[in-house]
Amino acid sequence: MRKNTYIGIAFIVLIFGIIFIPKIFRRLTNDDVTRGGRMHAVGGVDEASEDHGLVYINQNGKDRKVPSFSFVNQDNDTITNANYRGKVYLVDFFFTRCPNICIPMTHNMQLIAEQFADREDFGIASFSMDPEYDQPEILKEYAGQYGVTHPNWHFMTGDRDTLRNLSNTGFYLPAAEGSQEPKDLYHSGLFALVDKNGFIRSRKDKFGNPLIYYRGFIPADGEVTPEGETPQIDILIEDIQKLLD
Repeated sequence: MRKNTYIGIAFIVLIFGIIFIPKIFRRLTNDDVTRGGRMHAVGGVDEASEDHGLVYINQNGKDRKVPSFSFVNQDNDTITNANYRGKVYLVDFFFTRCPNICIPMTHNMQLIAEQFADREDFGIASFSMDPEYDQPEILKEYAGQYGVTHPNWHFMTGDRDTLRNLSNTGFYLPAAEGSQEPKDLYHSGLFALVDKNGFIRSRKDKFGNPLIYYRGFIPADGEVTPEGETPQIDILIEDIQKLLD
């Protein structure tokens, strides 16, 4: 059953990538989001001397920061960038009626949250792609289903167009919809890592290029993974710890 589930997830991600990834790639290229030499490592360490140094994502000569946002969370409280100031945090896009990748994504995010349960300087920002349905009471129930207890994990809802723009333009993570039906809602299965100053960070791959984002739907180490996929939850936990230290 689990094998069939991952095959289904992989197929959905493949179709999604065929449709939307070329558009995002063109946007990244046109906006000059650097993948190579202009990256610099955490702590000012030269990139070439730090195999696993965390880098900034440089766009048009500037390090990319999380754009300003203001939404309502599962407790009906207004949450903005200010709530995450001074915290290392993760960003993902999901919705509670999602039948496929959101399930392993939220499961993996909870695994990460448990690792940093006692860290007040860690947080998670989860933005719903189905805001009309995902009202605070629905988000509250969803958080309970996954055993979420971390006080800095906010599941947020708000204006549909604003949320789409945050995903597509703010993070360059593809999001689209054919209708408001759950089967027609599409979003990325990637996690973004943000440092205490609001900058998007990542580690480099084996070719020396930044990952930019981390695959959130791939199981943690020790679980069955689709052929050819490398678990990224464990390396993400390592990178969060680097930023916290």
